[in-house]
Amino acid sequence: MTAELVRGQNHPLPSTRLEVRVSAGSPVVAGAALADEQGAVRGAAWVVHPGGPRLPGVEVPRRAAREHRLDLDLDALPEEVHRVTVLLALPGTPGAPTGFGAAAAPFVSVSGPDGTGIADFTLTGLDTESAVGALEFYRRSGAWKVRAVGQGYSSGLAGMLADQGLSGADELAASILEAATGPLVPARPGPPAARAGAEATTAAVTGAATETVTGAVTDADTAEVPPGGRIDYAHPRRRATPPAPAAPAFPPGRTHTHGTPPSAPPDARSGPAAPVAGDAPGHSMDERLYHQVWGMFEDLARSVAAYRGAVDFAGARLEAELDRVLADPRNRIGGAGDTAREEARAKRDELVARAREALDRDLAQLLAEAGVVEPALPAPCAGWDNPVWHAHRDPSAEPWALRLGDVRLPECPELRIPLLVRLPLERGLWIDAGRSDPGADLLDGTDLKRLALESAVTHAVRLLAAYPAGEMSLQVIDPAGTGAAALVPLVRAGVLAGPPAQGVAGVEAVLDRLTRRVDLVQMAVRAGAADALPPDLDPAAQLLVVNDFPHGFDDRAVTRLRYLADEGPSVGVHLLLVADQEEASAYGPALAPFWRGLLRLTPLAGDHLADPWVRHVWTYEPPRVPQGSRVLEQVLAAVADARRARGR
Repeated sequence: MTAELVRGQNHPLPSTRLEVRVSAGSPVVAGAALADEQGAVRGAAWVVHPGGPRLPGVEVPRRAAREHRLDLDLDALPEEVHRVTVLLALPGTPGAPTGFGAAAAPFVSVSGPDGTGIADFTLTGLDTESAVGALEFYRRSGAWKVRAVGQGYSSGLAGMLADQGLSGADELAASILEAATGPLVPARPGPPAARAGAEATTAAVTGAATETVTGAVTDADTAEVPPGGRIDYAHPRRRATPPAPAAPAFPPGRTHTHGTPPSAPPDARSGPAAPVAGDAPGHSMDERLYHQVWGMFEDLARSVAAYRGAVDFAGARLEAELDRVLADPRNRIGGAGDTAREEARAKRDELVARAREALDRDLAQLLAEAGVVEPALPAPCAGWDNPVWHAHRDPSAEPWALRLGDVRLPECPELRIPLLVRLPLERGLWIDAGRSDPGADLLDGTDLKRLALESAVTHAVRLLAAYPAGEMSLQVIDPAGTGAAALVPLVRAGVLAGPPAQGVAGVEAVLDRLTRRVDLVQMAVRAGAADALPPDLDPAAQLLVVNDFPHGFDDRAVTRLRYLADEGPSVGVHLLLVADQEEASAYGPALAPFWRGLLRLTPLAGDHLADPWVRHVWTYEPPRVPQGSRVLEQVLAAVADARRARGR
């Protein structure tokens, strides 16, 4: 499973032969800097760039472009090289953005030689910076890891090279940009089958040899072709006739894990195959359902992107035809101009109607698939209205994934895709108690914070129930005691590791205990001495719920909380924060990386989850317990009973 990295996070590498894919909203220059064990770049010869694109173990592109592929063979690097930093820079050509903040956030992905995804990283938070260190591959104890860096430089490529300790950084930067800003060379096309499939789909939607790539309407013959072929937004099982297999295209470096095609194509007249739960690769049913849900997410994203692209194309063609009509003086008098305008609008309406027809066909298939997948989901991934929760039993093993809510798009609000994340959690969760979402203004601050904490309790209960009894310990910090009412179900069930911590002393005690645990486990792992951990250390994973942050937190406590958020997930300490970002503004920009490192959720439905590949903004809906249902209390009682039975 591909890891979604945040700034500063590292991830082990299962292979030393790697592909790094780069996707940016405008052309960028890609390169790499090699460094020794002390992090020093020993000279310009240790920088791989478009003017010198190859060194042993590293190859980078020769031109600036929106899409790049870098090839790495870490075993082929010289022995003195212990670090490889992937560098991105804006070329500074006329008309190009002067800072990364003026374009879509760059995205980098790392995959193995077989295309299996390893890690992804979206470089958010950039503004006037025109150069950035994206990823760092580093050698530690004989093994290689990748770290998400995201360090930007407003001083540009020269400033970034100077920060690497290189003399003559200005001259080297100028030569790199000069070599990279020649005529753009289109990326190599994909396999003929992939191109044919994409062109056939485009022609069916738009009625012309045009397509939409990354939001721009271009002619199919002159469109810039991304690596691996043109983007094909249609899912193979949702076409009227089965095409030849196409290369994966969403997003670069990932594989589309939806069901495998049948060995013999079905008769097109018989219609699409009936959906089946678990119709995706995987060793277990839970894994197959997880991949199937994400396949449905990708299918919906592609179908809606194709529809929106067709509508944009139809509108652009209408404007062009109207301009052409108005440019002819003969059409300004009499009925000829009115007739031409009506014909142009009729063509636009026909294209939009055909695109909507294709979208509705895809949506009908996805709705049918959701109808069979939703009831089959295991408890951690199921909605609270699923009967599986009413017969909850203590699981025997850690689950594959956890449901955090649903996502949807306005074209089909009734189709809700479960938002699933892999377990154990790789980043903390933040329940936003601020007024940044629709509907928040209708509530006063107290009600909004109560809803946010109730949502956090719901997530915590689901996480506790997902793990076998005693393998997840829950601790709560409620400095002012304002969350007592919302925390009643947890306290009454007896599933807390201790009473909710209150006051400055309570905050310090919990943070001290968890910080010590992280330090001890990290040292034991590094030393290979897990048996040497002290006997009073709780071996269970830890979930820390913090209410009303930053109330009750001084500078030292904030620093420790940031440490737990950064280092805790790797050793089983997870953070669930309830906070209003504006109320924490007194700490200034020091907390900006902290917020970016957490996954933001909301207690009310909100449009805040962005898709960097097709640029959709998804509406997130938090999980809801049906009104009047006691399922939450029943699940908590089952968890408490299982703990008592195991003596934990």
